[in-house]
Amino acid sequence: MDRSSTPGGSREIDVRLGRAWRDHHRYLLDVAFRMLGSIGEAEDVVQEAYARLVRVDLDELDDIRAWLVVVVSRLCYDQLGSARWQRQTATATPPENHGAAAPGEPADPADRVTLDDQVRIALHVVLARLTPAERTAYVLHDVFNYSFEDIAAIVGRKPAAARQLAARARHRISDGGATRFAVAAEEQRRVTEAFIAASSTGDLDGLLAVLDPGVAGQADLGGAIGLLPPVVGSDAVAHNTLHFLGPGSSTTLLSLPAGEPTILALRDGRVLGTFTLTLRAGRVHHIHGILDPAKLTELDLILDP
Repeated sequence: MDRSSTPGGSREIDVRLGRAWRDHHRYLLDVAFRMLGSIGEAEDVVQEAYARLVRVDLDELDDIRAWLVVVVSRLCYDQLGSARWQRQTATATPPENHGAAAPGEPADPADRVTLDDQVRIALHVVLARLTPAERTAYVLHDVFNYSFEDIAAIVGRKPAAARQLAARARHRISDGGATRFAVAAEEQRRVTEAFIAASSTGDLDGLLAVLDPGVAGQADLGGAIGLLPPVVGSDAVAHNTLHFLGPGSSTTLLSLPAGEPTILALRDGRVLGTFTLTLRAGRVHHIHGILDPAKLTELDLILDP
C-alpha cells in the first residue's frame, strides 16, 4: 500500500501499526522469551518482526497477530540454529555448578535459582537440551497451543513430523527428572495465562473471574520493610494488581515454567519482581510477590546476560 496514495493514508496506517504494537507486543515478547530465554534477544526479535510489518500491506493480512507470531517464531528458530547461538550456548556458564557433563553430552539444563524458600524458578536453560526444531515445536504447541500445521510451516516439516518433534521434546525434558523440572498442569497454565491477560489489558472483570473471593496477596520488599501485610479479598487484590501491573504501569508480564504457577514482571527491561500463584478449585487463592532487589539480582543477570 502506498501511504501517500490517499489523504490521511499514512496517518491511518501509523494508527493501525500503533494498535498492533499495543495489542500484541507483550504476547510476542512472551513467545520469543520462551524460545530464546533472553529478554534482550527476545526484544530484538520482536522489534525486527514489527520492522517487517511496516513494509507489509496491512490490508492483505487476515490476522496481524498470527502473521507476527509466524515471523517471530521463524526468527527465533533461525537464531537457535545459528552458529553464533550454538557457540553461545556451548560456552554459557550455568548459575550453579552441578558438575561437568560427560563428553559429548549437553550441559545440565535444569539449574535453578532459589528466590525464597517457597519460590523456585525453573530457569529457561531447561530447554537447552532440545534441538531448535524440538524447542520451537514444544514452546509453540505445549505452551501457546498452536497447531502442528502452523508449526510445520515454521520449521519446514510436515505436521506429523512437527508432532513427533514436540513429543521428543517432552520426553527429553522429562528425562531431566520430575523433581528438577515440572511442566505446569493444564489448569495452572490456563489460570496463569488468564491472570496475565486480564492484568495486561486492564480487564477488571476478567481478573476477578480467576481470583478466589478470599484471595490474599502479599509482597516481600526486603530490607527494613520486609514482608508487607496481606491484601485480602478479590476486589482489593484485583484493584491493587491493576494499579501496579496494569497497562498504565509499563510492566510486561511473562509466565515462567516452574513447579508453581509463577509470573515474571519486567519494567524498563529489568526484573521488577516475581509473583507465585497458589490455586484452589481453579482460582487464585494466594499471591506471593518477591520485590526485593537483593533477591532478584541473580535472576536479573541470568535473564539478561
